[in-house]
Amino acid sequence: MSNCQPSDAFDYHEAFSRNVGWVTTEEQERLRGCRVAIAGMGGVGGAHLLTLSRLGIGRFHLADFDTFEIHNFNRQVGASVSTLGQAKVKVMSEMCLDINPEAEVKHFDAGIDVDNLDEFLAGVDVYVDSLDFFALDIRQRVFQACHEKGIPAITVAPLGMGAGLLCFMPGKMSFEEYFQLKGQDKEEQLYRFLVGLAPKAGHRHYLVDASAVDLKAGRGPSTGMAIQMCSSLAGSTVLKILLNRGAVQSAPWSLQIDGYTQKLKKAWRPWGNRNPLQKLLLKLVRKQLGAKKPDQMASSEESASAVERILNAARWAPSGDNTQPWRFEILSDTHIRVLGHDTRTYCVYDLQGRASQIALGAMLETLRIAACQEGYDAQIEFNDQSPEDHPTYDITLVKDAGAEPERDDLYGAIPHRCTQRRLMRGKALSQADKRAMERAVSDDYKIVWTEGFWSKLKMAYFLFKSAKIRLTTEEAFQTHRDIIDWDMRYSADGVPDEAIGLNKISLGFCRWAMGSWNRVKFANRYLMGTLLPRVELDFLPSIFTGAHFYLIAKNKAESVSDYTLGGMAVQRLWLTSASRGLQFQPEMTPLIFAGYAQGDVFFTDNRAANNRAIQLNVELKHQLGHENAAKLVFMGRIGHGTKPRSRSVRLGLGKLIIKDLRQAVGSTGEAGKLSGDEQILDESSREAA
Repeated sequence: MSNCQPSDAFDYHEAFSRNVGWVTTEEQERLRGCRVAIAGMGGVGGAHLLTLSRLGIGRFHLADFDTFEIHNFNRQVGASVSTLGQAKVKVMSEMCLDINPEAEVKHFDAGIDVDNLDEFLAGVDVYVDSLDFFALDIRQRVFQACHEKGIPAITVAPLGMGAGLLCFMPGKMSFEEYFQLKGQDKEEQLYRFLVGLAPKAGHRHYLVDASAVDLKAGRGPSTGMAIQMCSSLAGSTVLKILLNRGAVQSAPWSLQIDGYTQKLKKAWRPWGNRNPLQKLLLKLVRKQLGAKKPDQMASSEESASAVERILNAARWAPSGDNTQPWRFEILSDTHIRVLGHDTRTYCVYDLQGRASQIALGAMLETLRIAACQEGYDAQIEFNDQSPEDHPTYDITLVKDAGAEPERDDLYGAIPHRCTQRRLMRGKALSQADKRAMERAVSDDYKIVWTEGFWSKLKMAYFLFKSAKIRLTTEEAFQTHRDIIDWDMRYSADGVPDEAIGLNKISLGFCRWAMGSWNRVKFANRYLMGTLLPRVELDFLPSIFTGAHFYLIAKNKAESVSDYTLGGMAVQRLWLTSASRGLQFQPEMTPLIFAGYAQGDVFFTDNRAANNRAIQLNVELKHQLGHENAAKLVFMGRIGHGTKPRSRSVRLGLGKLIIKDLRQAVGSTGEAGKLSGDEQILDESSREAA
């Protein structure tokens, strides 16, 4: 029990006199004698306590066993440098008594359990739930006890940048009747609790990174704005209950208010989570949160050495169709060999292995950045005696024993860099953004930007035409068929269907058509099969973006080494855009097919497709000029927008490190494809897929 000796300067009536007007003086006196129980003194609990203390409520039962930590700073009112490591219930009790020295505060500093639950609820007028979201066992016991004792119980959950309110009043629907948690496993209980708190789920649509919600690990994002909104809803509801100020809508009614969407929504869900609408929402939430994205910078194996940590970051580099055309051989603590391969023999998008060589360059640049983070200079040497389709690189890590590890700002962008195939916003890139990306590619490259509505419209038509080649050639169909992972949110060695960029109707049609080449030909001929995907994946995204870009080399790229260096520049550009919160999408189809035309290579039996490639080459030269077109290395679009919720992940590091030459040969196979053994994902990749 804590009481503070009232200061001579403190006067209860004067301290809370500004409440009068919204409450009467008689009601203020009634609040002075009321008792409120709050379990949990962290995020919402601390804010609830201070709000109710300033309302003038004079008696509290407070429970919490935890201490303040630094990750509490973004939302918990009691968390600060001065309170680190201190008991939450003690800190918050002192803050309460600093507001109202006359308050009577009873501590339950070991938390609440079945043994002290009756004592915790003894004489309580209202219970305000502030337990950790994941503490479902004790939460169910507390609400059941309140139901049996006839104590009003409310829970107000922080949801995104808003709050969701549920009241359980005596004689009305109980907590269990609403949430239907009994008999379910822990993960299902968490889904049901989440969906029951927010039947309208307005906050779900602006969750930019679903991987931050990890129900199995007991972790989820929260904001300070949501906490403050929770305390406002809780304080107003407690006031109505204590002063009998009219009816309080109780479950199955709920209320959700959101500062981000600026919307207030009420929901009525008879039968609680047994309601058909709730069952549908449960299905959607399970799909959104159930596919866990692995920590992209964490290996499934213990990363005990610096070289493993470096390679673990390097493997997250981009590659066409997520082919990951690299394997690693650790020769010593400071010597790494990269064994590359390309996909030219079976992938129409890998003309002369150039796309794979660019990907290898992107990986080597990522490796260099990761080595820099560990305090090493990665000295990269290309073995010009290695076969062109299996290039080899030796990396020596050189460290100055007296130097502190250098921090490269691009390192932090490695796990966030991804491909956004959907529409971005049409907002123009700032000059600062463009200058930063131009500096990133070095003096050996330049960027030519395509901006403005009419220029983007012209580019949209250009890409719309080039896309017809990939949709009408059997060679491209075979590649698409092999790389798409259906019903997947994350794919460790392909592209998940959700990341393609099509809406659900188009995706369903695409899945049917991809069943065979004959279906594709039928759809193209009779069902306008190329129209919808070209509009959705090429035309509209080309308009709804910040800018298109061409990456042009100072000297024409001709060798494996040249394209590797180009890939390093591409990755610096990509990571720089990611570090500035921009989204990125390669647009390599016209460049690849124009390359076939430049080399007089007929890549398909489809005469019309070969002719279109020739026309693309002519148009590229017209847009850029002959000299720039000959030196073009990469092209794409960059813009403002949300991160994709689905993406390709990577094979685990254990599948990429080889032990001997036989494994190196077997891992890539005759044509560079993954062997059956290599397609067995490690534990973390299995979870992702």
